Amino acid sequence: MTDNYTMKHMVLKVVLHVFLLFLVAVILFPVCWLVLNSLKTNQEMFLNSLALPKQWMFVNYATAWGKGLLAYFKNSIIVSAISISCILLLSSMLAYGLTRFNLPGGGFIFFLILGGMALSEQVALVPLYKILQAVKLYNTRAALVLPYVAFRIPFTMFLMRSYFISIPKELEEAAIVDGCNSLQRFVKIILPISKPVLASCAIVNLNHVWNEFLFANVFLENKKLMTIPLGLMTFQGDLKSDYVVMLAGILISSLPMVLLFLCMSKQFVRGLTAGAVKG
Repeated sequence: MTDNYTMKHMVLKVVLHVFLLFLVAVILFPVCWLVLNSLKTNQEMFLNSLALPKQWMFVNYATAWGKGLLAYFKNSIIVSAISISCILLLSSMLAYGLTRFNLPGGGFIFFLILGGMALSEQVALVPLYKILQAVKLYNTRAALVLPYVAFRIPFTMFLMRSYFISIPKELEEAAIVDGCNSLQRFVKIILPISKPVLASCAIVNLNHVWNEFLFANVFLENKKLMTIPLGLMTFQGDLKSDYVVMLAGILISSLPMVLLFLCMSKQFVRGLTAGAVKG
């Protein structure tokens, strides 16, 4: 009986590992294809996209960088930094207020904000376009920052609220005895303890903001303000048929998110796990 159980366990373990390796191969194949073809000439790519390059064209990356990618990078960094800062600040304050203060109708406010997750960005596109034109914000960075913040607050607040509920209130009670007010307790106690969930929310939201295309395509016309996703679309027109350089540009634009996740992966997992099982 024990031998049969051990054999079944080993077989299941092998099958599971084979399945996971298959998933890894499925995920890595497009990345390898992208890297491989970004180091070829256009002719080599169209002749055989799976073959190794005859000559490794690292110059494609320099060409992509020199064709305006630096400007798009700067715009994406500015928009992302402002958006993420506002999202984290407003969501954390909102979550703290909903978990620590007995507000009249607090439950209704929570579900009302949470209902924002059900609102599709595509549905709000035309009204937002009209509003931004009316308030003279169309074709400015604010036209991207404000919708990004508004649409990402519900999900971020939901994660932070779950995490804040798990923080013992005794810590704040001790701070009250020492004379700390609500803002001091929030800044000196809650935020330092909440670094894992802040890191998780920052990575999730940054991934969305960094790669967002729809709002950038509709709300921006000035090429000097374009972010990376929109810039890469015009990249192909600027470079005509130089697809390998465009592939190099795509790889360069994806590096910041990959490096950020690798550096903060532990806190990312901790924050999401805590937010998922508490509250």
